[in-house]
Amino acid sequence: MKELSLNILDIAQNSVKAGASVIKIDLDESDETLGIAITDNGCGMTEEQVASVMDPFFTTRTTRNVGLGVPLLKMEAEQTGGGISVESSVSEENHGTVIKALFYKNHIDFIPLGDIVSTVSALIQGAPGIDWVFTHKKGEGSVELDTAEIRAVLGDDVRLDEYEVIKWIEDYLKEGYDSLT
Repeated sequence: MKELSLNILDIAQNSVKAGASVIKIDLDESDETLGIAITDNGCGMTEEQVASVMDPFFTTRTTRNVGLGVPLLKMEAEQTGGGISVESSVSEENHGTVIKALFYKNHIDFIPLGDIVSTVSALIQGAPGIDWVFTHKKGEGSVELDTAEIRAVLGDDVRLDEYEVIKWIEDYLKEGYDSLT
């Protein structure tokens, strides 16, 4: 992929399909590294599925025979000298998945983060009933958004996928990023 935000979009969509009600996207960025963690409380994966998830010819989808999201993220992280980890559980009391990737930004093969504001907005618009928690720590500052907090302010009568709400979310995130520079 041309930017890491598209990888994030793809992996987070897997969390939506896994039935997650809460999806957290955490970015931790320094001058040298970018860490990405996507955590969900979806149905989780068995040990066998976790062992197979790095294989591009493994997928739980019935519409196609390949699943490239995690293998591409793994390849892109490893090309920079970083790596990836996948942890998942299917137990009733603690189910869900955590995917973490580490990238070294100074490596020639590092792919830029890209338009993360549009990615987060698209995820919220596509699955407005999910609680999305987004955090991007960068240096001494951070950009944070929690849709549960937005719902608490707006009330039950306003949907998060309404144009005005999505536009506000985009503007809020852009303002946050402007304050980091």
